[in-house]
Amino acid sequence: MNNGFCKHLNIKNMSEKELELRLNEIISGIKKTDFNSAKEMQERLDGKIKPTRSLGVLEDIAVQLAGIQRTAYPEIKGKAVLLMAGDHGVVKEGVSAAPQEITAQLFNSYLSGGGGINVLTNHAGADLVCTDLGISRPINPPELMANRIKNGTDNIAEGPAMTREEALRSLLTGAMVASNVIESGKNILATGEVGIGNTTPSAALITVFTGCSVEEATGSGTGLKNDALKHKHVIIKKAININNPNPDDPIDVLSKIGGLEIAAMAGAILEAAKQEVPTILDGIISSAAALVAAKLNPFSIEYMISSHSSEEKGELIALKHIGIEPRLFLNMRLGEGTGAALMFPMVEAALKIADEMATFETSGVSTGDF
Repeated sequence: MNNGFCKHLNIKNMSEKELELRLNEIISGIKKTDFNSAKEMQERLDGKIKPTRSLGVLEDIAVQLAGIQRTAYPEIKGKAVLLMAGDHGVVKEGVSAAPQEITAQLFNSYLSGGGGINVLTNHAGADLVCTDLGISRPINPPELMANRIKNGTDNIAEGPAMTREEALRSLLTGAMVASNVIESGKNILATGEVGIGNTTPSAALITVFTGCSVEEATGSGTGLKNDALKHKHVIIKKAININNPNPDDPIDVLSKIGGLEIAAMAGAILEAAKQEVPTILDGIISSAAALVAAKLNPFSIEYMISSHSSEEKGELIALKHIGIEPRLFLNMRLGEGTGAALMFPMVEAALKIADEMATFETSGVSTGDF
């Protein structure tokens, strides 16, 4: 495992040049996963008392984990969902059916244990780590705002969401959170988020990075329908046209039409990959963050584990673009990391098959061409 991002660095006092250098250290430290370990895991699975490849996705996950951990005998030592929070100035354009103050209210509900993500992380035996990157209003106690970059993004329909420096700070804050959680003993992470209006910048990012249409990338979010959804399309097109993001510069795209919490998730994915730790993706916002990470270093894709197929249709476009497919089909669109948390038991089941299932050699079951 590579050395982690130093938790003692004062990200808020670093210059833009220093931030760029630190991010480049993370990006350049990501290596391809280990082919030989993955091959050995597949050979282990092929020796089990079953038809070849008959456990499908479970085998895929076990093989992927072997490659990530660089051993044919990978193990899960600890699990955590990293939930990043941030508000969006574009909400003033009427792109969400929910009011912006709900972001802070939901964030507090996660801290008190009442959210859907709390139930599912508890069910999976995982920790929930909540970080405020950019909630628009004060929250208590003030220590909860220690990692806040700004009070929500600016309105992307009028100009950039944030400066390049703010985007870099958000990326590195996410990296720091991931590094600290990994240092605490967790070796599989999942992405989560909260931020009213965040399907709008996510759809914008997916449109720019994949080349699809705004209509293809955009869903109803909190429940927009008909004319309200068409208005959302108009606002996203306006944001892209006004800001003219450069798709060859992921930080430029992120800063102009992205979100603080999206940047933090991308940073967490990159840092985890650098430390040879997988990250389970959630829905459309998580997938938009994965696109950013993939554009910064394509090797990071090898450390991503997909979870559910979100009701937000842009997610499938993002996943297809980076070459992965969803594994769970549950008609979910809550966010928070709920779909990702449901993948933890699937990942553990994959390794139990490898470790506990009998082999043809030890069980006396006859082999054959099947």
